[in-house]
Amino acid sequence: MKILMLTKYGPKGASSRLRTMQYVPWLEQSGIHCDVFPLISDEALTAKYSKQSYSNNEMFQTYWNRIRLLQAAKDQYDLIWIEKEALPWTPAWFEKLLLSGVPYVLDYDDALFHNYDMHRLPIVRKVFGKRLDSLMASAKLVVCGNQYLADRAHQAGAKWIEIIPTVIDIDRYFTNDEKVNQIPTIVWIGSPSTAQYVNDIARPLSDLAKEIPYKLRIIGAKLNIPGVNTESLDWSENTEVPLVAECDIGIMPLPDTPWTNGKCGYKLIQYMACGLPVVGSDVGANKNIVEPDANGFLVNDDAGWLNALKTLLQDRNMRQRYGARGRQDAENLFCIQKTAPRLSELLRKAATS
Repeated sequence: MKILMLTKYGPKGASSRLRTMQYVPWLEQSGIHCDVFPLISDEALTAKYSKQSYSNNEMFQTYWNRIRLLQAAKDQYDLIWIEKEALPWTPAWFEKLLLSGVPYVLDYDDALFHNYDMHRLPIVRKVFGKRLDSLMASAKLVVCGNQYLADRAHQAGAKWIEIIPTVIDIDRYFTNDEKVNQIPTIVWIGSPSTAQYVNDIARPLSDLAKEIPYKLRIIGAKLNIPGVNTESLDWSENTEVPLVAECDIGIMPLPDTPWTNGKCGYKLIQYMACGLPVVGSDVGANKNIVEPDANGFLVNDDAGWLNALKTLLQDRNMRQRYGARGRQDAENLFCIQKTAPRLSELLRKAATS
């Protein structure tokens, strides 16, 4: 069996790396040959970060390459795996025309459809608002990272929907049972674009620092919260696990918006895999990952954040107990060792049914 896997980014793009590329060795071992072709290369992505945009020539060549790839796919592949969409901002009928002749699977780990149906320009909402719905309705299978995304696929008329969370490779993660922190460390890991969510809880973090000494570690962004002992560290794939494992509590604040309801709670799973208790906003997939009174706390407001973090900072035994349960949940529910065999089975069925 041979699959064409169309990702948005190369390995530098987290969604492409986690939702597609980390599965390739597992699928290959099960006898499924995978050819992976990113829409945007790592080089183009790096250039975009420095220039804040892609050049017209880059985008034309990128789209032309993908169109040619799709035109040849029906003679070479049994199935096409598409991360979100094959040709962003093109008419759905054009993309479906290129996809005709080969069954395709769509994979969503965020609410990308809101790029279109919640766009600030009415003409964009009118022309493209149902673009992804049309693609979902014609897909052989739609794989979603959480229930919010699955509900949208159902509304779109998708014939077959499966939920697979964004997971970690448990063999990469370890717990640090002999922490040497003089004061407890609260950790957040993410990107500059999502660091704003930590700023949203600046008040309870500042109030907490007035009552209990602690350090806030930010991985992947730069942040300074008044009154809080904060360190900002660069992210890398090689250092993310030890940097998280050194800490004592993991946090995932989120506002309750249509966009954030599409988030899949990956950082919570990372914390849990390192044996950390977690505190997350009571939003979206967080509700399916955090089990109150077992592996962490779900909170709704500033008072909830203050109380949950204060409780954990003051109770080392609770941190250890919740952390151990979180690690167990990561091993049993949220790792590729559990999801890869299932995905392999789904793809075989999609290609042959």
